[in-house]
Amino acid sequence: MKRRKALGKGLSALIPEADTLQREAAFFYCPIGLIDPNPFQPRQSFSESELKEMAVSVREQGILTPLLVTKKGDRYQLIAGERRWRAAQIAGLERVPVVVREASGTRSLELALVENIHRKDLNPVEEATAYKRLLEETGITQEALAMRIGKE
Repeated sequence: MKRRKALGKGLSALIPEADTLQREAAFFYCPIGLIDPNPFQPRQSFSESELKEMAVSVREQGILTPLLVTKKGDRYQLIAGERRWRAAQIAGLERVPVVVREASGTRSLELALVENIHRKDLNPVEEATAYKRLLEETGITQEALAMRIGKE
């Protein structure tokens, strides 16, 4: 029987290898003292009572969703998950799960804004301030910003 010759690289050329996907989604436990807050954090107020409640849950259950961070020298800067990070500090955790992602200051602001807006718990002033800052720092139009963050 004659062997069929392949036409090209096949489907594997279009689909990333499993280890590539795992590397992108991989997390590790980072010492909490190596994580700095996001200077672009759109949320300006954090309820102390809610953080204490969350800390009880974190102490009992751990952090179920890793924090999103970017590498800054030999430290990490939060992109998303500041409430979880603060609750973990209150709970006395030494390490927290993190996913590392490359992000510039503007991209970090955009990611933090998207995460918070879609949870609908930013107050209107915080949301407006974050939009204004993104518009000023990126120079994009309001329409382009709306498309990038999934808002109409």
